[in-house]
Parts: sequence; structure tokens; C-alpha cells
Amino acid sequence: MYNKIILVVFGLGCLGLNANAQKYSTEQTFVSFFSDAAIEDITAENKKAAGVFNSATGDIAFSVPIKEYQFEKSLMKEHFNEKYLETEKYPKSTFQGKVSGYDPNATGTQTVSSKGKLTIHGETKEVEIPGTIEKQGNKLLMKSKFIVKLEDYNIAIPQLLWQNIAEQVEVTADFTFKPQ
Repeated sequence: MYNKIILVVFGLGCLGLNANAQKYSTEQTFVSFFSDAAIEDITAENKKAAGVFNSATGDIAFSVPIKEYQFEKSLMKEHFNEKYLETEKYPKSTFQGKVSGYDPNATGTQTVSSKGKLTIHGETKEVEIPGTIEKQGNKLLMKSKFIVKLEDYNIAIPQLLWQNIAEQVEVTADFTFKPQ
């Protein structure tokens, strides 16, 4: 009987620890970018990203399939995939890093940042991305907005199109994470 009580108490203790040190995976994702150029603004959205987050260690990783970006015009999508991002050669963008500033025991929206390696178009750069994390029940909502400079990722803009495409784009990422 005594051994059963110890086993039950130990089991409940482990459950309590697990609630604070949770691994999460994406349930819903939304990644978009906005290019503010002289002649034409370009916007694209992608809901096919995937990611994982470990609240105990702060480790975070996500992958975005480039071909899944949706554009207002089909010709924009074609040029984006064939001429600029070369998706046959570089099919995804990835980020792997650590979130700092997150307290799993806190409530409300928390301001955080993620430092790590962002890979786009086969080029990897160390970046720091600002964002927020908000708990909603057992889910986490992560939001971020940051700038990507095309030249940092070896994405060339043809001389004829310099007024159509901005040298930098604003990226918005909204992820809903659920416990694994």
C-alpha cells in the first residue's frame, strides 16, 4: 500500500513538471510578406508552414515551403518561384534558434525575441527576431514581424525590375502551437 501511494505521488509530481516543461507543435500557421515598391506593392501569404517549440529549453524551429505562397496574380507567383527564390533548387525557408524572454508560468502577452539561423534561398544568416507569445488555454500564440533584406540572402533583382520589387520585405509570422 505504501509503495502505491509513493507511486501515485511521484506520478502526480511528474505531471506537474510536464505541464511547465511542454513541447508544442504548430496547429495553425500564417506567414506573409509585403514588398513596398515604387510601381507595385506585392503581398503573398502561406498557411503551410510547420514548427516546434520547447517551452523548457526555448528551442524553436520552423520550416516554410516556398511554393505554397499565394499571390494576387499568378504571374507574380511564377516569377517569385522561378526567377527570385528558385524553389526547385531551394524549396523551403527555415529558422532554428532559441526564444528568450518567455516565462511558461506567466499569463498574458509576453514580449520575446528569438535568436538563431534563418535560411532563405540557400543562404543562412544569424538573426534576432522580435515577437510575442500569448497563452490561450493550453495553446500558445506566437506573433512576429521583421524585415528581410533580399541581398542578405543572395536574391537578385533584375535591373529592369528595380522599381517593381523592394530591396527588403516585411515578414509577418503568426503561429498557433498546441501541446504535443
